[in-house]
Order: sequence, then C-alpha cells, then structure tokens
Amino acid sequence: MNKLLTLILLLASLASAQSRGLSSRDYFRLQSVGEAAISPDGTRLAYTITNNGGPGRPFSQLWIMTVAGRKTVALSRGSEASSGAVWSPDGRWIAYEQTEGGRTGLFVARADGSGPRRIADIEWTNSPIQDPGKKLAWSPDSRQIAFVSAVAGPETEEASGDPVVIRRYTYKPDYAEGLTRLNDNRRLHISVVDAAGGKARPLTEGVYSEHSIDWSPDASEVLFVSNRESDPDRFLNHDLFAVRVSDGKVRRIMVTESSEYHPRWSPDGKSIAYLGTRRGLTDLETTMEDTHVWMSGADGSGRHELGASIDNRQGAPAWSRDGKYVYCAVEERGNVHLYRLPAHGGKPEAVVADRGSLGAWSLAADGTIAYVFQSPSDTEQLYLKGPGRPAEKLTDLNEPVLAATQLAEVESLTFTSNDFKYEVEAFLTKPFGVTGESRHPLITIIHGGPHAQQGPEFHFRSQVYAARGWATLMVNYRGSTGYGQKFADAVFGDQNGNEAQDVLYGINAAIRRYPWIDRYRLGVEGASYGGQLSAWLITQTDIFRAAIPMAPVINLVSFNYTAYYNRYLEMEFGMAPHQGNLMDVLWERSALRHVAKVKTPVLLLHGENDNDVPIGESEQFYIALKDVGVETVMVRYPREGHGLREPKHVADAIDRSIAWYEKHFPK
Repeated sequence: MNKLLTLILLLASLASAQSRGLSSRDYFRLQSVGEAAISPDGTRLAYTITNNGGPGRPFSQLWIMTVAGRKTVALSRGSEASSGAVWSPDGRWIAYEQTEGGRTGLFVARADGSGPRRIADIEWTNSPIQDPGKKLAWSPDSRQIAFVSAVAGPETEEASGDPVVIRRYTYKPDYAEGLTRLNDNRRLHISVVDAAGGKARPLTEGVYSEHSIDWSPDASEVLFVSNRESDPDRFLNHDLFAVRVSDGKVRRIMVTESSEYHPRWSPDGKSIAYLGTRRGLTDLETTMEDTHVWMSGADGSGRHELGASIDNRQGAPAWSRDGKYVYCAVEERGNVHLYRLPAHGGKPEAVVADRGSLGAWSLAADGTIAYVFQSPSDTEQLYLKGPGRPAEKLTDLNEPVLAATQLAEVESLTFTSNDFKYEVEAFLTKPFGVTGESRHPLITIIHGGPHAQQGPEFHFRSQVYAARGWATLMVNYRGSTGYGQKFADAVFGDQNGNEAQDVLYGINAAIRRYPWIDRYRLGVEGASYGGQLSAWLITQTDIFRAAIPMAPVINLVSFNYTAYYNRYLEMEFGMAPHQGNLMDVLWERSALRHVAKVKTPVLLLHGENDNDVPIGESEQFYIALKDVGVETVMVRYPREGHGLREPKHVADAIDRSIAWYEKHFPK
C-alpha cells in the first residue's frame, strides 16, 4: 500500500511539473545553436552555442563534436566569444574568429580543437554593410587563409575630432555602441596570412569595402562582393569581383543594375553561384524583391536565374562536391526549408522540409548535411541528415527546461483579404486551459520588416503568454516573404494601408473560428515595422484594450531623415519623399498625424542606441499621447539598439508587457 501511495504521489508530481508553462525567468536558462559547419570528410562538426545566463549581451562560443562518438570540446571558455568556423579543405584544421581581452583575432586549431593559435588580428566596423557574408576562406592547399578586416577610411579623423565633421551620406551605424553614435568610416578589405603564422599581406585597399569571400579552386583568385558605385552610400549596387592572390589585381566579373551577394565557386572553378536580384533599387536594411540563386560563368557570362522556378525568397548557395547541385534555404509559408537545385536543369527538390525554420547549414563531401533548426517545440538545435537517412537531432540544450514544461500548440489559419485579392495566412498559438466554457484574451504580435515572415517555430513570448491563458496571433500580412513575389510587392506604396487591414481581418477570422477568444480582451504589439503597425492600428480602431509598440516608426517623414538607412522609403514608395506629393502621403500615413483618435493605453519600449528606428520616434508619440490624454508609459533600454539583446532587458520587457495587459484587460 505504501508503494502504491508513493507511485501515485510521484505521478501527481510529474503531472504537475509537465503542466507548468514557460515564464520570463526561463529565458535565462535557454540555449541555442547558431552556426553549423561539417568537416569535408563528415567526421566532425563545428557549431556555436549561445546562452542567455550571463551578464550583458549573450555571445556565441564554438564547440567541436565528433559525429561517431558525439564527443564535444569547447574552442573557447569563460567570456571568450568565438564564431565563424571554416574547415580547411584537407579537414586537418579549423579557422575561426575569437575575442580575447576585447581584441578579435583569426585563430587556427587542429581538427580536434587542440593547439589553438592566434595568427592575425581582425578589426570590424560599425559602418552599415548589407549582408557581409563569408569572412574567412582557405586556400585549396590548406596552407593560407584569406580574411576580411576593417581599416580606417579617409574620413575617420574628421569624424572623430572635436568638432565632428560629417561629409558622408550614411553617417550613422546600424547599431550605436556605447557613446559612439556615428559611423566609424572604416572599410573592409581582404588580406592573406599563412596558416602556420606570419605577417598578413593585404590584397585590397581603397575607399570601397570588400566582403563575402571565396577562394578559387585553382588557388589564383579570391572572389568577393563590393559596391563600387561613385557614391556607394547613396547607390546600393553590389557586384561580383575577384582579386588575384599573386599581385592584388582586381578583376570585375559582373556589371548589373541589380545586387549580388554570397558568391561561391563551382568545384571545377568554371562557374559561380550567387544570390541576386533583378531590380536596381535596394536598401541597406531590407529589400522588397526576393533574392534568388543565380549562376554564371567564371567571367560573368551566361548569367541566369537558377532558382527561378521557386517563387520565394532564397538564401546563400553552396555547391555539392560533384558540382551537380546548388543548395539554398527557401522561405515558404512561415517555414524555412532547404532545397537543392540541379545546376544544369531539372526540378528543385526539398531536402529539409520539416515544420519550422532552418538556420545555418553545411555540406560534407558525401552529401551529409549539418544544419540548425528551430522546431515548434525548441529553440535552434543542431541536426544531421545523411544521404538516404532521416534527420537526427544532435543537441538537446534545453532539455532541463523543456522536459518539465508544457508547450502550447500552434495552428495555421487562412482567410481572404479585405479586397479579395489574397489568401492571407496567420499562426495562432493556443492558450492553456481552453474548455467549452472558458474565454481567453488574444494578443496580436506583428512582425517587422515588412519583408519578413512568422511561422510555427518556437516563439518564446507566445509560449509565455500561452502559459498565462492568453492566445497569440501572428499574421503574415501582404508584404511578407514566403508567399511569392506578388504578395511581397503588395505593400508597395501602401504602408499603413491594406496590410494593416490584413491584420484586422486576421483577428476577425480568429474570433469567428475560435469561440473561446474573448473579443473584449484584445491586445496588439510588435517591433520595428510591427511597432509601426501596432501604433497605426490604434489610430484606426478602438478594439484593443492595450497596445505595446516596440521601436515603432511613428512619423514616416522624420524617420526617413533620422534613420541610418535613408533610402528605405524610396524603395517602398518608388520615389524620394521630396518628390511629387509623397511627403504629404507619408505624413497622412503616419500614426502621429492621427494621434487624436487614440483611446488605447500605450506602453512604448525602445532601445536608447537604436539607429534603425531612432528613439525620437517613440518620444514623439509619447508626448503626443500625453497631450491627447491617453494613458502611456515609455520604457527606454540603455545600451540597446534595434531590438533587445541583453537577457535581463528581454525578460523585463515581457514582465512589463504582462503587467500592462493585466492592468487593462477587464477581469
């Protein structure tokens, strides 16, 4: 009888533990995998782990795992950040970046992680570089390493003096570190150093930046991307180049109106695969056009769109060892999958198509794929998939947290847009405790971009809300990626227009289909463009009991002239704000213009050092709402840029959001 009672109590205890949902405090205990690089022979994996438990910002550290025995070793310890692992072609060495004592260096270690050596210094820049890509590349004989590092530009002295003299169009960085609120004006250049050590030799110089490098199979050239327009700050046109290793002579491979990124030599050196666009107007922060995989000859001839048959945004390419296929990530209806494209004609094939989002990935010579994946039930973890074999999960970093935690279910729902032009998809995270009689709040979380997507993958904030009995809805409104180019283009010239109606129609569709949603307890939040839409919606409707815009664009006119990327609205509307009557249109489509209509209590969250959306946007809305008489609070996070990264700030924002909703939702 005592044994039976003990068993009953144990089962009750386990059931209680399993029913516990996530709280904001759990964020400090979560870990994730960020990078994945498999050795050429497929015997070892290099990957990064990021944890949220330390002081300050999270940082990544490199680990090496043996595929056969699953034995792991760390390449850095303590507060040493390391990342960017690249295996030598012979598989005997690994090159990577590591920070020691505040200084970043290029390191080389043996394949098993032993004998790490610093062989060169690496400097970086806060100057906005669109998609800098691969920063390290081995020579084919595994004896040399090409790397990207920053050097001072001609404006550096003026821009750091007293007084500060500004001459560049792009004079702000993406993220303002500490008290440095201005572009450091450094340029990225390519150098080469012997893997055994010695003095690094520069290959490039000048006022332009070079990045996204790849060493040619015949060892003669290093491929790179550069914007060589006469004024690269104003005209964003990245083209492909190659620099001769012997004497530093630069060869221009491509002259196009559009932009190219992430070039990779074919194994035989006769072709180049790369990401590219068709349109000329791009932006430092985002682009409306989906990037696709392209291919050309080594001299730039025969340029054609290899990924044309997949009408969705594609990621950086990589060749199979035999040169028959080019692999790339593809955004699809809230998911990110891995495809392989036949290099010489044929139908694309999905290689990793599970529900969730693929992150970094890497190919071994035999076609084995190491990849990072964020499933609906976990943060990014490391997976391995061999030819003809099912995928295997290699890391389970959050087992101590998630094994004793209940996770909410995520469902997809679709609805017809207000103008009957589109089928729009949304993802609903169900709350705990739904019964036939229960009623639950619904919080709409709007993604940024606008050219981005949300999906079924693990979303910490939604899971915390679900544990409190609150549902969340994420709408992939028109302009989102993953639904084809026409859908992404549908926001052109119409910000705070029909895409805002998509969000409202999604809320109405959810309320109609799920009777347990309490229409009198609706909240709305979002960051960046999601913050912009959150603020805009409360000027158009009073259905929300509480709103939490995070880093929102409130005044499209002031934003255009104070953000670090000043061509964004030109890309989104097809002309500069001073042309035609666009200035009037932007003001009319600004939340600030309609602030007198707001009745919803507003909590504003913003990073002090945000240059993507300067904090002045929240400051304007805060004062205007106070003038109108709306209850509003502004929370400013020191040291943060566009989005919160310090774990204590992330948890604080969640706690404040919960308190805000609890205060304003009817009991």
